[in-house]
Amino acid sequence: MAKWGEGDPRWIVEERPDATNVNNWHWTEKNATPWSKERLAQLLKGLKIEKEGIECVVDKIDDCSGEATVNNRKGKLIFFYEWKLVLKWTGKLLKNSKLEHKGKITIPNLSEENDIGDIEITITIDESNDESENLKQFMYNIGRDVIRKQLELYIKELKEEYSKNLILPKKGEENTTITPKAKQPGSSISAENNLLNNVNSVKSSDNTNNVGCKLDVKTLKITEEFNCCANDLYNALTKEEMLTAFTRAPAKSDASRGGEFVLYGGNVRGKFEELVPEKRIIQSWRLKNWPSGHYSEVVIDLEEAKNTTQMKLKQTGIPASEFDAMRANWHRYYWQSIKQTFGFGLSISDIW
Repeated sequence: MAKWGEGDPRWIVEERPDATNVNNWHWTEKNATPWSKERLAQLLKGLKIEKEGIECVVDKIDDCSGEATVNNRKGKLIFFYEWKLVLKWTGKLLKNSKLEHKGKITIPNLSEENDIGDIEITITIDESNDESENLKQFMYNIGRDVIRKQLELYIKELKEEYSKNLILPKKGEENTTITPKAKQPGSSISAENNLLNNVNSVKSSDNTNNVGCKLDVKTLKITEEFNCCANDLYNALTKEEMLTAFTRAPAKSDASRGGEFVLYGGNVRGKFEELVPEKRIIQSWRLKNWPSGHYSEVVIDLEEAKNTTQMKLKQTGIPASEFDAMRANWHRYYWQSIKQTFGFGLSISDIW
């Protein structure tokens, strides 16, 4: 034990400009939850995403549950935030139709543990038809990036707002303004994107004219039977060594949510959006020759019976000009090749 008068100098009151937190040694905390809920609502509600005859608007925040806090420990700021967001959106084709289509945007885990580009954003529609699928694809390819920029702006402002006065000046720093360190270039959104703070309307730049909007897309549905258990088929569609075997070419596959896959020498690539072992695989999926930035969504459901597994595939957002070739290629390069390579048996695929 230290003798009287020989204690830790960090705790000596006369050595500090403030009598509440000596040299920022104590843990201090600010509750940022109410401010965050209000700011997220300002950034997202009424957000308009418009481009070349397509207009989508975030009408309502259906759920905004979570919390945000900022802590100071030993002069180091620690930001904690974790949010689940559910947004309602409406979209319409301005030139060809007056019908409005509704859907939902789900962000299950906006937190400091994920980089902004890794935040999961799911787009769904209430009723499926050609128009609504087109709008869904627009929101998937363009709308998600716009929403990510708004979320990035929230994170930036959270750190700026709640860094103020949380780190107290030490002795001799009474007249010095302490601000958080600036981020490195590229770590925050540009000044142009900061305009979103005041104007909730976003129009994509001219260099993305080939993405998503004028592209006529179709939906493909396929049912196929395999003489194997669901686990074997799931592995064939996700495991790198099995993908390499039936594609007969080097394959890359990170079978985790957000993990990337590359097949057939880079001609097929995408990400795993959701994985439920032996049950479901959801991918963002594209061919190399598709318009830049355009992805389809592939949903594969597996249902195991006594001696077989039924596979149901639904692929939305296929460029109309590729539809017939896509149907044939799934059969030839996936189903037939899987059956021949692993001995899962041959059967005739049926379109729903």
